[in-house]
Amino acid sequence: MTIYDISEKAGVSIATVSRVLNGSKNVSDKTRQKVLDVIARYEYTPNAFARGLGLNTMKTIGIMCADSSDLYLAKAVYYIEQKLRANGYDSLLCCTGYGLESKIASMNLLLTKKVDGIILAGSNFAYEKESENKYISDAAAQIPVMLLNAALDVPNVYSVVSDDFTSMYKASLQMLESGIEDILYFYNSNSYSGRRKLAGYLAAMEEKGCSADALTQFYQGSHEDIHAMTDYLKQLHERGLAFHGVIASDDILALAAVKYAQEMKYQVPEEFSVLGYNNSMLTVCSEPELTSIDNKLETLCQHLITTLLGVLDGNEMPKKTVFSGEIIARGTTR
Repeated sequence: MTIYDISEKAGVSIATVSRVLNGSKNVSDKTRQKVLDVIARYEYTPNAFARGLGLNTMKTIGIMCADSSDLYLAKAVYYIEQKLRANGYDSLLCCTGYGLESKIASMNLLLTKKVDGIILAGSNFAYEKESENKYISDAAAQIPVMLLNAALDVPNVYSVVSDDFTSMYKASLQMLESGIEDILYFYNSNSYSGRRKLAGYLAAMEEKGCSADALTQFYQGSHEDIHAMTDYLKQLHERGLAFHGVIASDDILALAAVKYAQEMKYQVPEEFSVLGYNNSMLTVCSEPELTSIDNKLETLCQHLITTLLGVLDGNEMPKKTVFSGEIIARGTTR
């Protein structure tokens, strides 16, 4: 028995069931009693029901993050925790790693802790195969699940995303129109966000009639080893692949491209251009400073928490909200 079953049997919306469970006054006595009768008949007693009865609430949100050493994810967790605390909520953090089984285990652990909702911080929690997302839909049958920078069309799952496709499409067009056609796309993730970024680059290359097959390069090594990333680019050059621009899926890969250009004695940006992604603190760690796409992470996190709190209060909230990124031009592009 889930809140969706209760909604169907009581003949009311899911939002109305949520309002009853949360003790909202914006429900008529007749409707409230109808919902409570169904709950009593089927002995539906999750943590949310205890909150609706006014007995208790953990006032705690579970956060799942694949890797807290990742600069983007670490910043996201910081913003999320700060905004939860400002609204009277504590948090429990699980660093899951990237394997599906460990993500499922962490999800189940948080559910046993009776958290009020779960936030999946990062785009690697949503898979292309529907069967691999079952752990999310199962959790969402009990409590709200929030996705940061990924999207699933599942009941009680809410998504806040940056428009990575359009951001990368516009950045690629801008570099192409600056006169560089042999732009290498350097990436290291096939996550929801990673797939959207790649699609944006490919769309721009196709629009301008540029071949991208050999120029699309996936890096499988450590996300912390800039020297290895630079060596990878050197190996591509040694194998005869010509490129005079790099668009990277994150700022660390982009810094490796700047290092590569310097070791190859290219003048940046006159002879070689580089663009990163996330607009992290790393953008000022190179000379010249790195052009990067700002995906508005703090804004995403703020809206995610606003949406979650609205859901917990029994309000109708948007299932998916999309924000636009912005190219922050610095010294590595023309």
